[in-house]
Amino acid sequence: MAPCQPVAGTVAELLPGVVRVVAPNPGVMTGPGTNSYLVGEHEVAVIDPGPDDPAHIEKLLAVGAGRIKSVLVTHTHPDHAPAAGRLAERTGAEIIGYGARDGFVPGTTAGDGFTLDVGGRRLRAMHTPGHASNHLCWLLEDAGVVFSGDHVMEGSTVVIAPPDGDMAAYLASLRRLQELDPAPSAIAPGHGGLITEPGEAIAAYISHRLAREQAVSDALRLAGDATVDELLGAVYSDVPAALHPVARWSLWAHLRKLGEEGSALCDNPSDIEAPWRAVA
Repeated sequence: MAPCQPVAGTVAELLPGVVRVVAPNPGVMTGPGTNSYLVGEHEVAVIDPGPDDPAHIEKLLAVGAGRIKSVLVTHTHPDHAPAAGRLAERTGAEIIGYGARDGFVPGTTAGDGFTLDVGGRRLRAMHTPGHASNHLCWLLEDAGVVFSGDHVMEGSTVVIAPPDGDMAAYLASLRRLQELDPAPSAIAPGHGGLITEPGEAIAAYISHRLAREQAVSDALRLAGDATVDELLGAVYSDVPAALHPVARWSLWAHLRKLGEEGSALCDNPSDIEAPWRAVA
């Protein structure tokens, strides 16, 4: 299961019965592009069909070669789900996801523990809110591979953008993956290459988030009273300024978590512009 780095528009077999097709939508938020996965052999499930891009849909149809029976999504963000409807129209496949939202309409809703048989192999849904409240990871049980969507990515961290994004829920969902028994053999992320040391990757994610939370807490205590934007430079001094407009959302998510835990106060935590103050 050697790592194979993704490039927009490419197709790669990662292990038997798992093929990755990288959508042609590279960018700051998507890395090389969104990874769409075809799982199965004589029957195929597509996980995260990606953007509604005609060339990408044609490539999925070509790789699926008449075998696509199901279209699954991890969540309904615009780089993961919009192609589901058109792909289902072309194949007659069943659309499966957590629920209707953002223009995505599943034929079958999948909550935590939902299972799908794919030609004798089984995919199991795990509800992993945090990046999005409707986020699912999909576990291919016989191989121990977790299709993680935007829950865990290779090469970068995940943006948590309130109000739908929730930092406390995100950390709890990371710990859920960490506690899987048996432990996953690999993580196939929504962006980036195959993660072949999933235990190390998840532990690093948790450590990074807790360290960033401590930096937020320290910066707020030093300031006494500050807005998200006033804390941004101190908390994200290690991140290029060009990425600060994205990082501010995760900083806000950290503050909201600290507020829920009673170590920070804000009169209007639902407003990203509102000032926060440290609790002595």
